[in-house]
Amino acid sequence: MRQSSLFTKTTKEISKEEESLNAKLLLRGGFINKEMAGVYSFLPLGFAVLKKIEDIVRKEMKNVMEAQEVLMPAIHPLKNYEVTGRDKIDVLFHTKLNGGGDLVMGQSHEEIVVPLFKKFISSYKDLPQGIFQIQSKFRNELRAKSGILRGREFLMKDLYSFHTDNDCFDSYYKRAEESYHNIYKKLLIGDKTYFTYASGGSFSKYSHEFQTLSDAGEDQIYLCEDCVIAINKEIIDDTKNCPRCGKKGDNLKVEKSIEVGNIFPLGSRFSDSFNLTYKDMNGKERPVIMGCYGIGISRAMGAIVEILSDDKGIVWPKSIAPFSVHLISLGEDEEAEKVYNLLKKEGVEVLFDDRDKGAGEKFAESDLIGIPYRMVVSKKTLEKEAVEIKKREEKEVEIIKVNEIVNYAKENI
Repeated sequence: MRQSSLFTKTTKEISKEEESLNAKLLLRGGFINKEMAGVYSFLPLGFAVLKKIEDIVRKEMKNVMEAQEVLMPAIHPLKNYEVTGRDKIDVLFHTKLNGGGDLVMGQSHEEIVVPLFKKFISSYKDLPQGIFQIQSKFRNELRAKSGILRGREFLMKDLYSFHTDNDCFDSYYKRAEESYHNIYKKLLIGDKTYFTYASGGSFSKYSHEFQTLSDAGEDQIYLCEDCVIAINKEIIDDTKNCPRCGKKGDNLKVEKSIEVGNIFPLGSRFSDSFNLTYKDMNGKERPVIMGCYGIGISRAMGAIVEILSDDKGIVWPKSIAPFSVHLISLGEDEEAEKVYNLLKKEGVEVLFDDRDKGAGEKFAESDLIGIPYRMVVSKKTLEKEAVEIKKREEKEVEIIKVNEIVNYAKENI
């Protein structure tokens, strides 16, 4: 894409109200636009990043979790929440139909997915099942803050699983833990993301979160570095020690973190509410055992910016960058055009800075946007019949002959 065609622009000045690093960099880079507190538009660059995070998550859900993708409504009948006793949740957005009828905006989908499954599950032969969606969620937060880490509207992947018994559920739950670790490794935050014990509420002794270490985090976790797990501060007084090795709580390392995902045993809590049952091999009615598994897509994007940035701007992982190459022309548009077409022909995603701007401004914007590879075509490089290539996170540059660009791209980009 030609950068001159982007309707968005980078900016140096943003509201002084913005305190979080992810908001500052994403707003300055033209990835998002703030419509109101906790509500953002994702612009072309930001939308491209979201879609790539989605793709990583979607492949893992389909190929590893063997879940089927659906899309459920964002508007829910309040009566379903009355059935489960969750109609008084303080973060629910309430609205009404003109013709009468109380509705809420979906903050999660247990009240939709269980009645849905009741139409299709009748026998043990119908189980297990897992379905997921990637959809906007709505939560009436008292104070939306921290950029896209805590919004009133946000993009989330939620998966719901249905099982005949706890053994079946436990096996699937373990697979979900492994699958989430795979996702965070692909997003390049795996080495900072910990499987974290949290309160299970009325459903089970524990639920589990995936917490990524960051000074921007609102959570506090206690790390057991021997087991490479953590405990959320909210339950540390109950457990006191590491749940796996028994190490004393006083010896656990305390860190701030961002919750980027969670997996939750639901037991038969919601199945019982809607009388969702199945017939076993003997024809006896039994409750369906459930689990839910969430990943904040937009929150993960914000967490990555918080963690993988420097004093110049964002440093996107190759797996989710909006483009692979930022091609910059310094007064040599005709030759840069040839390089642009070469790369596009090979299927390389290129943002071509063809604008009439100075070198300093172009380089500063390139660092801010954070595309993994920067290629520069200038009079100086063309004297060597070459281009200058630099990785975003490195200082050193390489000089690559124009006729070797395609091979370089195949091997590195």
